[in-house]
Parts: sequence; C-alpha cells; structure tokens
Amino acid sequence: MSALQRAGHQTVVMSRSSGVDLVAGQGIDRALADVDAVIDVTNTLIADDDAAREFFSNATGNLLEAEERAGVAHHVLLSILGVDRVHGNAHYVGKRLQEHLVQTGPVPYTIVRAAQFHDFAAMVVSWTRQAETAVIPPLLVQPVAVSDVADVVATSAVSPARFGTIDLAGPGPQDLVDMARRTLTRRGESLTLIPSWQGGPFGIEMAGDVLLPGPDALLAATTFDAWLETEEATSSG
Repeated sequence: MSALQRAGHQTVVMSRSSGVDLVAGQGIDRALADVDAVIDVTNTLIADDDAAREFFSNATGNLLEAEERAGVAHHVLLSILGVDRVHGNAHYVGKRLQEHLVQTGPVPYTIVRAAQFHDFAAMVVSWTRQAETAVIPPLLVQPVAVSDVADVVATSAVSPARFGTIDLAGPGPQDLVDMARRTLTRRGESLTLIPSWQGGPFGIEMAGDVLLPGPDALLAATTFDAWLETEEATSSG
C-alpha cells in the first residue's frame, strides 16, 4: 500500500476491521466504489484440502463478482512461486483454485507468483518449535524481500493487465535450514534444528528445485544477507 501511496495513488484497505468480509460477501461493494484495480493478497492457514478450496472459492468468488459489478479494470493476485508444481499441500491446493478462479473470471488480471519471503525460515521455526528444538524441512528456496514484492505488485496494479503470470524471486537460492540457523543467530536465539521432512508442515513433494524460479523469472535485488542485517538492527534497537 505504501508503494502505491508514494506514487500518488489513493488506496482503500479491505479487511474485516474495515467492515469487509470476503468469505461472507459483506461490505465488498461499498469498499470497491470508484476503485480501478484490486490487489488480492487473501490467504489462510487452513490445513485441510476441502476447507482450503471452500475458503478460496467463497472469498475469491465473492470478490470477483463484486469487482465486475463495480467495473474494476484489473485484479492483481499475489500467489506462490511453484504453486502449480506442489501437490499434497492444502495451502497450495487452495491457491491453485484461487488462480483458476481469477484466470477464468470476469475481470482482467495479473498473477504475481512470489517466492518465499526472507522471514519464512523463522516462521517455520515458530510452527514446529517444541521446547529447545524445531523441525526444519531441507527445502531449497530463493527468498525475496517483502518490499520487493510490494513494488512489483504495485507496479502491476497501475499497468495494463497481463492476463498471465509473473514469477518473482530473490537474487539467489538458499537452504532453508541454513536460513533458520542464521536468522536465529542474528536474533540471539539458540535452538537445536532438526532437518527432516517428518513432523513439519511440508512434505517430500517440495524437495529439489520445485520451489526455485525458472529462467524467465523476475529476480529482485534484495539479498538474504541484507535482510539479516536489518533483522539485527531491529532486534538490537
């Protein structure tokens, strides 16, 4: 939102706190009055395939129908790099349905498939931590800065619809276990990390280069090392 505001665009926040409930279909028409483009970052932590499909079917369906009524010219969806290559994960099942609804819906669209954010390893630690240990799957990722994703999404929103996807990743691949270890060190925390596909939220279907960008992907500039320096400044200040 700040990226759009810096460029002089007016923004409207659609959230439950502002009276908008996408799943229930409440408050959407009012929020979309005079809106030219929608940036859809809808997400859920639901871990069941059917529940994930139901969530995105309702939320995305209601939003697209309201956009058509309001004459919205561009729907920009934030999705996940490799979402079409990962099976057996409920979140990816839901996001694939969301993409399908956008691609077959009534509103011109652009889909930005972003790699995992720089704080992804720390998030996985928070999900699996038990006492002084945490299970980390040995994923190979190419993490990207949230600020870089925001800039690409904002630029897409004020550009003509692509009717296609943009793959976006950081400048280089990283091992998730190493990312977790380095992040914890920067934060002054000491945990025993257990590299394993067992006991965590991700399975062996994500092994190898499944989550890495292809040759045509857009590569953002901010490195994981640069992000770590920011983390150190934040934690120490």
